[in-house]
Formats: sequence, structure tokens, C-alpha cells
Amino acid sequence: MKITLVRHGQTEENYEGIMQGRSNHLMNDTGRRQCKKLREKLINKQFDVCYMSPLVRCVETAFILVGDKVEMIKDERLIERDLGKLEGKNRDAYDIEKYWNYDLNSTDSGVESVRGVIDRCRDFLEYITSKYDESSNILVVTHNACFRALRLLMQKKELKGVLLDNKKIDNCCFEEFEI
Repeated sequence: MKITLVRHGQTEENYEGIMQGRSNHLMNDTGRRQCKKLREKLINKQFDVCYMSPLVRCVETAFILVGDKVEMIKDERLIERDLGKLEGKNRDAYDIEKYWNYDLNSTDSGVESVRGVIDRCRDFLEYITSKYDESSNILVVTHNACFRALRLLMQKKELKGVLLDNKKIDNCCFEEFEI
């Protein structure tokens, strides 16, 4: 099975360094251009289905990428991490090492625990691997936290300590996995 992970295109909040969490913001014009550019890169890919977060920035990204070519399914497990009281704050207020520490599993300020994010992403992966066969090609459009969690799971990384790597997850970036 092939899974192509995509992070949604840029929003005005992304541009301004504001954490959105589960706020439902549209992409900005830059985000739409990013999606059109990515669509050209993925033009020869034949996806069987597209799963996406129900937030509008992911729905819009998915629509630009695959439009009406494949079935598009909203899945709550792909929604962005709940950022609690940090939502709407500047990105600098978020201690990434603290909130991505698997052992600490912090929920300070009402932020969804890293284990919570990983558990729902694991549940999503188990669902699609049981529903589709090994020849399936699945597009998944999600957010930074779920992208990171899904990547960790598909790479079978050890879940302990701070779960960060040096790979930045830019708006409208994509990675392909074979599982």
C-alpha cells in the first residue's frame, strides 16, 4: 500500500506565525498557489481514495489536488492537534520539545497529549490497512501534528523521549510511504 501524506496549503495564520489548532481557517492565495504547484507534481499519481481532516484548509487542499477524480472522505482522526489555550497565540508560545516528549506526555495549557495524537493516527492507519489492499494508493491531507505522527508510525520509529527529527513540515509538502 502506498500512502502519500500532504500538509495543507498556507493560511494567513501560518504566514503570521499564529497557531491555529482546530480553528477553521481558509487557505490564503499563497496556499492555493502551493496546492496548484503540488497538483502538477502529483498529476501522474493515480489515487484510489483521499482521506482528509474535516477542517476547511485540508478540504480545500484535497479538492485542489484531486478534485472529483477520487472519493474524498473526511476523517476526524486527521484533525489538527487541540492546542487548548495556546490556540491563536504566537508560535513562540509553543514549546515543541515539551509537547512532543512522549514520556512527559504534557497536557499543560489544555494541549492534546502527544500520545493522544499518536493513538488516533495509529487508529487511522490500522483502519485503512484493514480496509484497503496492498495495491492501494491513498492520499492523506492533514496538518502538521498528524503528518508528524503518521510519519513516525509509518517509519516505525521508537516512541520514547522527544519525538522530533530535523525534517521541517512546510505547508503543502508531501511524503510518500510504502507500508
